[in-house]
Amino acid sequence: MTQRQKRNLMILFLIYAVLGLINFIFFPSANLEGVGLRWTYSFGEAQTFWNTINPMTVIMSFLIIFLLIIFAAGVKFELIPNKKQALVESLLGYFWELVEDAVPNPNYRKPIYIISTTLFLFILIANLLSGIPGINVTPASEGIKIGLFTDTWYTPTSDLNTNATFALMVLIISHIFAASAKGILNWLKMFIEPTPLLLPLNLIGELAKPVSHSLRLFGNIFGGGILVLIISYMLKYFVLPVFLWGFFGIFVGLIQAFVFSLLAIAYMGSLLEE
Repeated sequence: MTQRQKRNLMILFLIYAVLGLINFIFFPSANLEGVGLRWTYSFGEAQTFWNTINPMTVIMSFLIIFLLIIFAAGVKFELIPNKKQALVESLLGYFWELVEDAVPNPNYRKPIYIISTTLFLFILIANLLSGIPGINVTPASEGIKIGLFTDTWYTPTSDLNTNATFALMVLIISHIFAASAKGILNWLKMFIEPTPLLLPLNLIGELAKPVSHSLRLFGNIFGGGILVLIISYMLKYFVLPVFLWGFFGIFVGLIQAFVFSLLAIAYMGSLLEE
């Protein structure tokens, strides 16, 4: 580890320690009111599935897209790469190798590569925000409660709707690619192989993909947040919960972003096999 990396690690440690002390001094006891509930807004008198949104999911999703655009605009591709360019090229090159190994049809490698890297970058930034103390909004008896540095930034990946949308999108795109590559009849034949008796099981297997795909990410991110809040309540918000934010947000968040993108590549690649 270089001196600069040690200095950055020490600065990060000090930030977490200071925020932990602030929480301990100004917020001596954690209030678990609203834990597990979401702030929702309905466009109408009656709250239904079709007219209700989670404002924080929408706001934070646009914020993450904005951050990615700012980061991409700041990367200057030159003959002699700087550190930022080298990081981006290494990351994108690694994902391209994964797509080459998993997708047998070369005509579909580029779109699958774009989809998987886009999912990875969005989910990665979303998960990293869940490890940084910030502003969170939860429902309370008087309306909504805005927490400042008593919780991490709200992440869209802790909303099952976001993860289910991504997983369903991967399922639909994978079958569109399969129907396009094999032809409609061969694509339909896939559901009755090796025998028509397995049609129900094949359909259940396909429908189970987006369920497991989305619940894995949701369970890790949302469950990690709930666990940290419970520990925070027990320990009265000292330094340890703040470090747990970092563990679940940075370490677990990085792994889950990679796993989600890797499964997306595997699902789309498996349906293109002859």
